[in-house]
Parts: sequence; C-alpha cells; structure tokens
Amino acid sequence: MSNENEELKPLSLDDSEILKPLSIDTSEENQRSSVPLSKTATNEIKNRDSNFVFFFGNPQSGKSVILSSLLYHLSSQVGVLRPIIGTPNTQEVQTLLYDFYENIRQGYLPERTTVGKVLEIDLVFEPNNKSKKVPPVNLTFLEASGEDLRAIRRGGNFQSHISKYLSSNVPLTFIIVTSYDTADQDDTLINEFLDELERKGKNLRPVNIFLVISKWDLSGRMDVESPEELDNFIINNLRRTSQRFDANELSKTFYTIGNVESREGKQKITLLNLDTAGVLSNWLYENITGYPLDYEGTFWERIKFSFTN
Repeated sequence: MSNENEELKPLSLDDSEILKPLSIDTSEENQRSSVPLSKTATNEIKNRDSNFVFFFGNPQSGKSVILSSLLYHLSSQVGVLRPIIGTPNTQEVQTLLYDFYENIRQGYLPERTTVGKVLEIDLVFEPNNKSKKVPPVNLTFLEASGEDLRAIRRGGNFQSHISKYLSSNVPLTFIIVTSYDTADQDDTLINEFLDELERKGKNLRPVNIFLVISKWDLSGRMDVESPEELDNFIINNLRRTSQRFDANELSKTFYTIGNVESREGKQKITLLNLDTAGVLSNWLYENITGYPLDYEGTFWERIKFSFTN
C-alpha cells in the first residue's frame, strides 16, 4: 500500500443516513390473504346429487313438447313431481311447471326455449309404486335452444353454458329428438353430436341414449303397426344414425302428444295422448334405478300388498 501508516477509521454516516431495520407494514389494509379460487361450473354440477337428462335436437324438433308432456305424465299418472327445495332456481321451476301443466291442460303447446340459456329444471320424482325397489329419484332436466345446439356443425364447439354439462362427471342421460317431417335433415347433426359425446368421454351405451322420433301423428297414426315400421323409417331417413344406433345397441322410439290442429295460426292439442310419454318415463326411470315404474314388488311385498288391497 502507498500509505501503510494511514489510520483506519470506522465508516461514519450522517444523521440522514442512519441505517434502519427492514420494516414490514402490518396494517390491516396490507395484510391480504390469498386470492380465493373460484369454483368452476363443472365442480358445482359435480357436487349436485341428481340424475341429469339432456335433450338434444334441431329447432322445432319437439324437445319442449316432449319435456312438458313427460313431466305432465310423471305427475298425473305415476307419481308426484315437485321442485327440489333449496336449489337456486326453485321459484323459477315452480313457475315453469305451472305454465307447462296449464298449457297442456288447455291444449296449448309450450313456448320455445330461449337462445343463449340452458333451461334447468331440478325435481324430485316420487313414484306411487309402494315397493322399496321403486324409490324417489332426483331429476335435473336440461334443455337448450336448437339454435345453440347447432353450434357443433362442421366441427364447431358448444358455448360454455352447454359444454359445462358435457364436461362434468355426473350421471347423464341423453334424449336425442328429431321429428317425423324433418328427420332426413337431422342425420348429420345427430352424428356430430354423438362424435362430440365420445370426445367428451361419454361412452355410447344403451342405458344413457335414447333416439325419439317426434310428431309421429303426422304419419296418420298414433302408434306403429310393428317395430319394423319404426326401424324402416329410421333406416330410410337417418341412415348414418341408424348404423350408429344399431352398432351400439342404443334405444329408439316414436313420440306423439296426440291430435294437433292449427287454429288461428296457432297449433292446439285437440286430443291428448300420453301413451308415448309413458314409454319414455318408464325407460328413463328403469335406466336410473334398475326397476320399472310398474314393478310388482318382491315376493314378500306382493303378499303384503295382497292383504292391504
């Protein structure tokens, strides 16, 4: 060093440069907790104890008519149907059921479903069958507008208000609706929907998919002469769908609400027929519980019922 005798002195600071310990602001404003993680729509659906029934079909295919007549049959012929108490849409469901029932009673068809929204109806169905094998079940019926459902054409995607149900790991039953007068135009769309279900991991199996040919009364009959008549109609008008359903052994049926006539520019039911609503109701319930609505009871239940009757 050039100056070996220079006295070393401690470093000095002015008053303005006094070192201070690192301060931590402990005020309430700055004590922020972690940002809460919102629950996803699929988690909210997953946590609900219900059996979901999803209607699919083009606009004016008859989804709303089938839904309203199905609910009317369940509540007027085979049991009690009521809203699930405590759900966010209880009041809305109560209003909707009133309109459905009154319209059918007076012979009017239901209004079309609103675009951009999924109609969600949470219900408890209590069968009038007294067997313990035929218990009450929770049902959540889902119906979207045909305009929204057509979004999957040509490889498109559903909007989130629909896709959240398909992405959820909940019991889902699909009722695919096409009408007697437009079935030949729906073949491609139905197959696109089946492709979408498989992409979402929904295996195609007999217990969760039902093809319904609505407006069968346009054929001039309220029924079919034989099962072959329905099969031939589907083969001729829904060629790809027919192959898909036969390969996977999926269920199919026809549907009519009865005699419908046009009066003053509006369609009105002049003769109500709930036979096909009964077929669909029984299929739906049996596939959920494993027992039909008209189950006669176990051996001991039949003995008990014989005495009470």
